[in-house]
Amino acid sequence: MAKTVLVTLKKSVIGAKKDQKATIEALGLRKMNQTVEHKDSATLQGMLRKVAHLVSVSEQ
Repeated sequence: MAKTVLVTLKKSVIGAKKDQKATIEALGLRKMNQTVEHKDSATLQGMLRKVAHLVSVSEQ
């Protein structure tokens, strides 16, 4: 069974680079402190590495 990961937007994307804003949007995050659930994958890990300074991640 695949692990699930909870991703929460902790910092604003105002002033962030365009590619970082696009990554946050692709993760499904729109508002501060919003949490979304994703299945863990290599693609997701790459996205999270790119915006690690803006989000917090917890495994479920």
